[in-house]
Amino acid sequence: MTVPAPAADGLPARVRIHEVGARDGLQNEKATVPTEVKAEFVRRLADAGLTTIEATSFVHPKWVPQLADAEALFPRVAGLPVDLPVLVPNERGLDRALALGARRVAVFASATESFAKANLNRTVDEALAMFDPVVSMAKADGVHVRGYLSMCFGDPWEGPVPVPQVVRVCRALIDLGCDELSLGDTIGVATPGHVRALLTALNEAGVPTSALGVHFHDTYGQALANTLAALRHGVTTVDASAGGLGGCPYARSATGNLATEDLVWMLRGLGIDTGVDLGRLVATSAWMADHLGRPSPSRTVRALSHKEQ
Repeated sequence: MTVPAPAADGLPARVRIHEVGARDGLQNEKATVPTEVKAEFVRRLADAGLTTIEATSFVHPKWVPQLADAEALFPRVAGLPVDLPVLVPNERGLDRALALGARRVAVFASATESFAKANLNRTVDEALAMFDPVVSMAKADGVHVRGYLSMCFGDPWEGPVPVPQVVRVCRALIDLGCDELSLGDTIGVATPGHVRALLTALNEAGVPTSALGVHFHDTYGQALANTLAALRHGVTTVDASAGGLGGCPYARSATGNLATEDLVWMLRGLGIDTGVDLGRLVATSAWMADHLGRPSPSRTVRALSHKEQ
């Protein structure tokens, strides 16, 4: 294990990990994971010290059959002493989530027209119009709203995404009433310089760093480097997926999310507190990998699991 060091100059003392494995990770599995296994996964993640665990998605089962059990799953984990955000695509999804007591929800937008069409069957502006009543209803009920924005750096159909294009949609989501935004590098093409440029442009457009989280994929091996660039800019919320589960069902070039264990390993070495017990987290991801019938793609999981054998 690395020895935690004092926090480096210019870096935050603490980072909140927004754990997405139970939703973004499992929704991409070919086989459907049993509801009780999902619930146990969330419980183990909470026991490992993660305080924000995205539990499920209230989308129509036709589109994401792996998460068709949202109504059965959420009550099984709702009593945990952690934040349990859920994805809601529209007013119907929000109604379903609120009926079960969800207090944190997320909407899912795109910075590009091609992905908006593939993912939501709408233009970017049509999708924003769809989210307007969803966000308004949630805020009226005192519910925290996160806005996911996909394709912030590159798009498989359109190529590199201009920074002003991303800023426009981010600004629109904030104006709708989103409490925070998650900037998604959906196909993993971001570089640290591009990350700095986007964060700077968002600040110049009046979007505070405190409202921003980052969501990196590791297609080109840049996820940790990009995270470090974001941390140096002042970002303190980082999305990650236990065991590196996940990708994107509508973008075939997207590989797995940044593994939570790899993130925690790096942050420990920088002296940044996460509140996460790495040993318990590794054991949890190894346990889920056994259920899925394949090794975890997380380098840290593989390294520490091998050492324990």
